[in-house]
Amino acid sequence: MDGLLGKPLNPNKLLKEQFVSNLTGSSFLEIAALSTIVPAVVVLRKWSSRDNIRMDSVKKNDDALADHKDGVHYFTALVIDCLTVVLPILLIFTILAEWAYICAISLVVVISIYILFKRSQSLLKAQQHLPSLRADISSYRVSVVLVTCLSILAVDFKIFPRRYAKAETYGSGIMDLGVGSFVVANALVSRQARNITSMRWKAALRSISPLVFLGFARLISTSGVDYQVHVGEYGVHWNFFFTLAAVSILTSIIRIHPKYCGIVGMLVLAGYQVWLNFGLNEYLTSDERSTDIIGQNKEGVYSIFGYWGMYLIGVSLGYFLFHDLSSKGKTRRTQVVKVWVLAASFWILAIILDSYVERVSRRMCNFAYVMLVFGQNFQVISILTLAGSISHDKNLVLEEAFNQNMLGAFLVANILTGLVNLSVDTLSASPLTALMILSVYTFTLCMVAGLAQFSGVRIKFW
Repeated sequence: MDGLLGKPLNPNKLLKEQFVSNLTGSSFLEIAALSTIVPAVVVLRKWSSRDNIRMDSVKKNDDALADHKDGVHYFTALVIDCLTVVLPILLIFTILAEWAYICAISLVVVISIYILFKRSQSLLKAQQHLPSLRADISSYRVSVVLVTCLSILAVDFKIFPRRYAKAETYGSGIMDLGVGSFVVANALVSRQARNITSMRWKAALRSISPLVFLGFARLISTSGVDYQVHVGEYGVHWNFFFTLAAVSILTSIIRIHPKYCGIVGMLVLAGYQVWLNFGLNEYLTSDERSTDIIGQNKEGVYSIFGYWGMYLIGVSLGYFLFHDLSSKGKTRRTQVVKVWVLAASFWILAIILDSYVERVSRRMCNFAYVMLVFGQNFQVISILTLAGSISHDKNLVLEEAFNQNMLGAFLVANILTGLVNLSVDTLSASPLTALMILSVYTFTLCMVAGLAQFSGVRIKFW
């Protein structure tokens, strides 16, 4: 499509598509290292903060938000959060990428020493009051959004390592875990996980319709401005929002008690994996693409089975770990141990499936990919639980801002990413220029999320 002066709006479209094509991903070890750094930075920031604004008394009173917060104090805390959490993550994902292992080990050592030093001092207080794991879930969901929002623009710059980008067929970069992490993050706190099944069809349609609208809006906007789209990711017309909508529709139609969601999810994944091994994987990884709507979007359509199975398992885990009211005797320590054991178990299953069944593939959302997503996500949650070991039960201002408008923040990030790509030649940008652009982008995103939360604006689609 040409612009007003007869020039194409996106002259480097083909080059940008090739830049993110035919990649093979990173190693499991590097993914584990990156998944250690992000939550570790958050934990250290929580321990170092002493004057964060408490949101407990106002979290469900949007109209009174402005009356309970001091603007200068609020945005000062938000800026500090950006400098101590977002900026280090940005640096690790760009210019310090080769130092990921050293950074991960260093952070683990620092956290371990701090816990040992504070353990005796905080033991009595910890016994009197232990923060709920739900605060850790909030922190985890925000971490997912932050890394995803950062990566969707950073991937278009050469400063972002190619091994972190999405793999073409088999293999996994850190970006491959984005859509899966969104599904898991929503499943753990979903209505189904909370065993709320009284949702009527009209209410279900209202919750799904914004996702469908966003899916079509992205399709129309990317076509309208000739924006680069990697067809091998979801298909010709499919995108991330359609996948979320499809999973939500299936969950609304086929209602399963959360106690049995895990079993059904594993059966769905096992059946889908058998189908893949009997030839479906060859079709999905080939260049063959028929003219019908399913053939045009084969990656997005068939991967729904994998994401639905993933969602059902997430619902079951969310129910048993965080929302099962029948288990009144379970303590935080018991929950934390379960989270750590689950993280290790999922990683082991991912390695076994990747080695002996089929290599990890986000494109197909196969069994190995699902286990990798759960392993990586529960690793992040397990590290975030360390914040509670020092009896720290307050979320950061940055976390509160993103947690109130997660999908809204992701939508803003997509718009900003599109604007940057249409106005800047990202492929020829120097490392310094790329770092400056990414810094301004992430700071702007944080400020927009903070302003929305400070003003009491809340956008929730799912």
